[in-house]
Amino acid sequence: MTALAALTGHYLRVSFTNKFSLVFSALQPFLYLVLFGPLFDRSGVGSWAVLVPGLLVQLGLTSAGMAGFTIVFDQRFGVLERLRVTPVSRVTLLLGRVLRDSVVLLVQAVAIIVAGYALGLRAPIAGVLGALLLTTVLSVGMASLSYTAALTLRQELFAPVMSTLVVPLMLLSGALLPMSLAPAWLDVVSRLTPFRYAVEGLRALFAGSYASSALVWGVVVSLAFAVLGVTLGTRRFQRENA
Repeated sequence: MTALAALTGHYLRVSFTNKFSLVFSALQPFLYLVLFGPLFDRSGVGSWAVLVPGLLVQLGLTSAGMAGFTIVFDQRFGVLERLRVTPVSRVTLLLGRVLRDSVVLLVQAVAIIVAGYALGLRAPIAGVLGALLLTTVLSVGMASLSYTAALTLRQELFAPVMSTLVVPLMLLSGALLPMSLAPAWLDVVSRLTPFRYAVEGLRALFAGSYASSALVWGVVVSLAFAVLGVTLGTRRFQRENA
């Protein structure tokens, strides 16, 4: 635990020193909030309480999903090689990074929600706090899978592969428009991704529907996704550092 706290603290200090990176990784959801949000709210398709939860999932995809960039550079400059000779467990090496990414995403998510309230969002505080927790769980799985991909793919392939995957996953999640508007085949495809359930769970929290099936499925699928991501990430770290 001491090693995990030390690693997480180190990575957090590095991340919060680079404020440009923090702002840039949250820029796309913020622009959607400011430029697309007023149109969405006026269209009658949905409200701010429908859009903002979707943007939180988009934030997880763009921020935690691209977290593997850091380990690509660590590989390139020999940082990961030096970590191999330390007595720290490989699980700790992964979790230190993942916890950093989760804290960073949590700060960004709070900023998005605050901006949403300024623009017209109205949601119960308990629901917002629950949504932040669920977003954090989702980010653990996404960041872990991002590191797995970064250690598996050739270094020059990580960026184009991940950036290509983020867009369809975001659209299939229903982050921007409810999937109830989609044709039947697209609705079925979207249900094969964990992010659809996360979006619907977050929207239930923002609506104050704490006992809805959408929330139950969102929590169960997000937890399973996080466990899967950490498991795959741990195995890849262990092979990489054997």
